[in-house]
This record gives sequence, C-alpha cells and structure tokens, in this order.
Amino acid sequence: MTAAAGTLAAAELVPAPRDLRVLVVMGAEGAAEYKPRFEKEADSWKKACEKARVACEVVGVSPEQKEKPDLSLMKQWVETAAKSPDQPVWVVLIGHGTFDGREAKFNLRGPDLTPQELATWMKPLVGEVAVIQTASSSAPFLKSLAGAKRVLISATKSADEVFYTRFGQFFAEAVSGSPEPDLDQDGQVSLLEAFLWASKQVDRFFATEGRLATEHALLEDNGDGVGSRADAFDGLRFAKAPADGKIPDGQVAKQWSLLLSPDDALMTEEVRKHRDELERSVEALRAKKGAMAADVYYAELEKLLLEIAKIYETAGDS
Repeated sequence: MTAAAGTLAAAELVPAPRDLRVLVVMGAEGAAEYKPRFEKEADSWKKACEKARVACEVVGVSPEQKEKPDLSLMKQWVETAAKSPDQPVWVVLIGHGTFDGREAKFNLRGPDLTPQELATWMKPLVGEVAVIQTASSSAPFLKSLAGAKRVLISATKSADEVFYTRFGQFFAEAVSGSPEPDLDQDGQVSLLEAFLWASKQVDRFFATEGRLATEHALLEDNGDGVGSRADAFDGLRFAKAPADGKIPDGQVAKQWSLLLSPDDALMTEEVRKHRDELERSVEALRAKKGAMAADVYYAELEKLLLEIAKIYETAGDS
C-alpha cells in the first residue's frame, strides 16, 4: 500500500460529525473517595464523544464557579439546545442522589437538581432525547421526563435505593466501544445493550461480594413513565408482550448508539432515522402476526424488509 493510499484509508475510518449534542454532568462527590470514580466516568464519556465526533460539554469537573452554580450551567446548556428543538440531545448524570421521603434530587455543587426542573427545561425539546441518570434515588426522573422519542435510564428502581450506585461506571465502559456489550454483534453498542450489560455487571458484583443488591436499573422508552428491569428482556427483545397491548420498552433504545458501526456511519442522520422507523414498523407488524392472515402478514413483512435492505445497499454504494 502506498503512503497516499494508507492516508486515504485512515481518513475513511474517521466518522463524519454527528448531529447530536451530549451534556455530561458530574455531581458533588460527597466523600473524597468518589471523586476519582466520577471523574473517570465523565472522562470516558468525553473520550467516547470525541471518537464519535459528537459535541460534548462537561459540567462539574472544572473548578466551581460561585457566581454561576452547576445547576445554572445545566439550565443554560439545555436552553441553548432548545434553540434547535429537533436536534438529538443526550444528558448523562454522574454522581449521588438523595430522597427525603417526598422529593428526589441529583446532588450538585450548590443547588441540587430535581426531576421536575429538568423536565421543565426539556419541555421545548421535540427531537430525540436520552437521559442516563446513573445516581442513587434516580428512578423518579423517568416518570417526570417520559415522552415520545425519549430513552430514559436510571440506576435504581425507586427513590428509596439511596446507596452509592455502580451502574454508571459499567454503562460508561459499555458505550465507550467495549465489544463485549455488543450483544447482536452489529459493530456498535446501543443504549439498550449498554443498559443490559451494565445491569448484568452490577448483578455480578453483588453476587461475587455476597451482598444484597442495593441498586436495580430501569429503562423506559415507550412514553408511559414506567421503567423495565433488565430481567424483563430475552436478549434484545422484551421477554413477554405487555398484556394491555402497549409497546414494550427497548424498541427505541436498541436503535440509538453513540459510536456507530461502519455501516451506520455511511448513512446520513435522515437515512438512519428512516431505517429506524422501518425497523419499528417490522416490530409492530410482528406483534400483530396472530391477528393477521398469513399471506397478508408475509407480504407486508417482505415489503418492509426489502425497503430496509435497499437502504443498506444504497449506503454501501456511496
């Protein structure tokens, strides 16, 4: 291979900048022992965003600004993001949470953050939104933030799980490009895969230590505000369809990834979103299979699968 060809090949491996903004917030560390752990998580997210060529801002790591608390910096970032309300936004919260029996909070240097505050700030955002709340007492954020085109993840199943959580460190590892969490081997780790893998690592930690688990992560992406545990999934599919006919959690989260596979990196944001819509249509069709005539079902399925195949074929030719 010539030097010029080698340079060209290396350039082709660099992904195009993505239309996604990520805010990583490191909360108050409390005891000194937690500061390096939280800093490591924040750094993992920052490096993963750089690799993915995604705009990323980190709050809470630089020296505290007394005149502008971290809560104000967060609000300012969300308000700026709201000026482009269709742009995809991810918010990652790293640290501790508290619950006084009435209200859950994410602990910051200075005033703390409540689920209601974040929900109010994010109300203008109508594009894709992901909130990964990895602190203790984080479950109430799911109900407050639930809505269409939103993936919400909490490290705990309730506000009462108030002890230090380990879920965040495993989740940061998963989204940073580790191959093990890539359950379907498609070359990228989705939010669903990161959630499932991190949950498994948390379970393994408590089992190895012989301790009672004090955290149980939830994922919510169907808009009902009620999260699902990792044990509700069989692979990447919901193990049992909801009895009330609702769309199960996980269908959106399994389509969103920070670091894209080579195939997905070849597609524009618009093409990826269209592909995702088609894949969700396939899942919706499969859910109705029992109520449809076989020939009608397979005819509609074939049409959708051919359209998806055409997207990959076109991307490969570009």
